[in-house]
Amino acid sequence: MNSRLLRFTPLFILALTFFSVFTASSTCAAATPPNIILIFTDDQGYGDVGCFGSKNIKTPALDRMAKEGRKFTDFYVAAPICSASRAALLTGSYPLRVGITGVLFPRHKIGLNPKEQTIAKLLKSKGYATAAIGKWHLGHLPKFLPTNHGFDIYYGVPYSNDMDPVKGKNRSLDRAWIEKDFSPWNVPLMLNEKVIERPADQRTLTKRYTEQALKFITQNKAKPFFLYMPHTMPHIPLFVADENFVKDPKSAYKATIEEIDASVGRILSHLQELNLEKNTLVVFTTDNGPWLSKKHHGGSAGPLRDGKFSTWEGGMRVPCIMRFPGKIKPNTICDKVAATIDLLPTFANLAGAQLRPNHIIDGKDISPLIFSENATSPHEKSGYFFYRGSRLEAVRAGNYKLRLTGPRRRRPKNKNHKPQPKPAPQLYNLKADIGERNNIASQHPDIVARLTKLAKDFDKSLKTNTRPVGSLGKK
Repeated sequence: MNSRLLRFTPLFILALTFFSVFTASSTCAAATPPNIILIFTDDQGYGDVGCFGSKNIKTPALDRMAKEGRKFTDFYVAAPICSASRAALLTGSYPLRVGITGVLFPRHKIGLNPKEQTIAKLLKSKGYATAAIGKWHLGHLPKFLPTNHGFDIYYGVPYSNDMDPVKGKNRSLDRAWIEKDFSPWNVPLMLNEKVIERPADQRTLTKRYTEQALKFITQNKAKPFFLYMPHTMPHIPLFVADENFVKDPKSAYKATIEEIDASVGRILSHLQELNLEKNTLVVFTTDNGPWLSKKHHGGSAGPLRDGKFSTWEGGMRVPCIMRFPGKIKPNTICDKVAATIDLLPTFANLAGAQLRPNHIIDGKDISPLIFSENATSPHEKSGYFFYRGSRLEAVRAGNYKLRLTGPRRRRPKNKNHKPQPKPAPQLYNLKADIGERNNIASQHPDIVARLTKLAKDFDKSLKTNTRPVGSLGKK
């Protein structure tokens, strides 16, 4: 062997060893499961974010997320109401499958079944720290609280902020804003399973949620974490911190959204300060469309038809933005169908968590939609289904949405009343008609027939494979 080569061999070996160690550590770092932050607002409309078309509400933080990440324009919840939507989000299943199809009130003694597989449980199995900070609304009794669904920490209110009304108190929404009075609502603020404040001072909820979120992120910066942050606002009654207070009730909704946006901004800045932003996926969306009947206290569905409580687009298509620097191409748009039920299998894939065997869910892994630009929606052929309670009202496949039913009708009190004829199906091309105004069913009987069969087959399958809601059972 050449003597010069022999002389440099130890140095060469040392360099090679260093390179190997560096490469291995880099690979390990790249394989580190990402932190995940899921911000979930309440009753925020499709048109209530700047990058989704709002002209009067300023949302610089959310607009920044869209510029640095991806905006999802065809993103859906699985129900147009609070509890059912949240059950679907956390379990990756349509609400009917997990037994929560309506809104839970303090009088109810049921909740999300602790046996359900949730996002938090899956991520916890991979060593994630988990926290739920905000409005829960999946059962207020200890058995059903977040601490029994995979969350290490829970800080927030157990149900909607207009529940537990105090008798004799004036609950006028306008008056509540002018007087800054939160006392008409006896809503508890909880830490884990303990009530720490009642009534909760709703003026400071958004601010306190944010402080708790920043604290959780700091405490877990050295390990993967999952932060679920379901804001109480902008569900009515509307409140903001004193420094953001506006006297004009007609500006209340605007101020509420802008305070939430400022909260998002603080979280993004905190991630940057802790050098965590490049390993953190941040998702922003909302639980259903705007509460239009509340007029200036409700939001806007933008170009979409109707709002909360309905299976028209305005009730179930919601704003969604995802940001993951270095992983998601900035300033991009996904116009393919995706939904909150898809987040569980997607997060599981990112974390390397195994879904429970033989456990049926409805969500699909949408990683390709998040990280590439030419992916096809996993719902393209199988369809996405619009339930109101236990009734299937519509199905979307590709650009087409078929409504199977007309508006709900009350049962007539008159026994001699003749039943109304079943309404004809309504078909809409959502790419050409986002507002669902032009029924083209008569022009496309083949599409109507195909989607009708798709809907009926799925509905039958779902209703034969449901799981029980959580109950207290026998004492």
